[in-house]
Amino acid sequence: MNEAAPIDIVSMLRRHAAVRPDARCLTNGDETLDFGALERRSNAAANLLSARGIACGDRVALLCPTSPSVFELLFACAKIGAILVPLNWRLSPREIAQIIEDSDPSLIVLDASLSPLLDEVVGRDRLALEDYPALRDAAADTDPAAMIEADIPVLILYTSGTTGLPKGAMLSQRNLSYLGRMAGELWGFTSESVNLVAMPLFHIGGIGYALLALSQGGETVLLPGADPSSVIDTMRRHGVTHGFFVPTVVQRLVDHVTETGAPPPPIGTIFYGAAPIGEELLERARTTFRCGFVHVYGMTETAGTTVTLLPHEHEGERLRSCGRPMPWVELELVDPATGRKVDAGQTGEIRMRSPAIMLGYWHKPEETARAVTPDGWLCSGDAAYADEEGYLFIQDRYKDMIVSGGENIYPSEIDNVLLHHPAVAEVAVIGVPHPKWGETPCAYVILREGGEASAADLIAFTRDRLAHYKCPTSIRFVKELPRNASGKILKRELRELDTAGSR
Repeated sequence: MNEAAPIDIVSMLRRHAAVRPDARCLTNGDETLDFGALERRSNAAANLLSARGIACGDRVALLCPTSPSVFELLFACAKIGAILVPLNWRLSPREIAQIIEDSDPSLIVLDASLSPLLDEVVGRDRLALEDYPALRDAAADTDPAAMIEADIPVLILYTSGTTGLPKGAMLSQRNLSYLGRMAGELWGFTSESVNLVAMPLFHIGGIGYALLALSQGGETVLLPGADPSSVIDTMRRHGVTHGFFVPTVVQRLVDHVTETGAPPPPIGTIFYGAAPIGEELLERARTTFRCGFVHVYGMTETAGTTVTLLPHEHEGERLRSCGRPMPWVELELVDPATGRKVDAGQTGEIRMRSPAIMLGYWHKPEETARAVTPDGWLCSGDAAYADEEGYLFIQDRYKDMIVSGGENIYPSEIDNVLLHHPAVAEVAVIGVPHPKWGETPCAYVILREGGEASAADLIAFTRDRLAHYKCPTSIRFVKELPRNASGKILKRELRELDTAGSR
């Protein structure tokens, strides 16, 4: 994209629908939409919403599995100034009710299979997704042609809630337009790209990532989940050129290819992020797929990626880096206690400023003020250091840092060491109370299938590679780790589990 690129997603869709109306746009199972069809359907959906009384600024909540309808309704809302609120169908009815209460939607569009999740919601207008296609097709498919500003909210994505109740990050069309810039200027997406989206669409890593190929006139292939067999088959069947996976899925894909013995399908670029990845797994993945790998770092509040490590930068010590900021992103590392910038090599909190930063949290001015400074810097809460060339190395969340005997310990450093052990598949380290040191590291470990290691083995493994004060003093073997929809480990739940187990 160039300087004349659209600053709103509606203009982007209109442009491709006018120039390449018959080009494949969205594929979901056996259904494929071209750009012309997506334009017409979103027009009709916009007119349907307007007929039901939805006006500029109103919220439309959406509770449905992966479906092209998500994008029809996103563009429909954008065309009339409404705000789409995709709901996380992995939440409980109580949590869904909290989000509905907070976002106060004028309409809830829902899939019948998920209706039990609304058991605690009363008094809201609803539209069954099963009835939606007929109602949409009965509406006029002419463009509403409303004059909508690019800087009003079009999407509210609720954060993962790893520290408490979720907050609704408000994103504008202008915020989302930077997905198109990163796709075209940095990551090599073109009109010939085929982008695989296996992340849930209520997450920025799903709905935002899906806009990358769309922004360039390419095709987006939707998958309802990341089962490795389905992912590999879809890659091969559709000629996928780009795909984004969290590290646990990368691990499963590599294991699947190894176990089946079948050659991996050709793919141009694999994006990874949302959680730390071990260097050993990254090397296995690069050897297995023999394609370009791109590390991405970003947040819901930044409308997606802000820092990226490009394929040619994957070498040496940089394999542990998430890369450098995108051209339109200002990034500083500061001491959160003083707000002063730290020097290269010193750990500080990541703070970012860019035109893609959210408008704020829905109806939470105090929370917004804590997250975004008066001059526009987003306080990420992530601890990192940068080298002399500006490459960023994530340490951990500041809230997850362990203080043991006055020493700061970053759990990710222990994670990375344990992931080099041949018997370890996944690991998460938390701080637990210690009578002498205040806190001490405890590692929750999932062993590989067939792998064997005792707690003593793993502790000894870390003591050979880390300062002893950093090493875990206990190991908990588990079958799975609690994660949110984006693949991030919920360390709050691990701490609660550890507390309950010590009673």
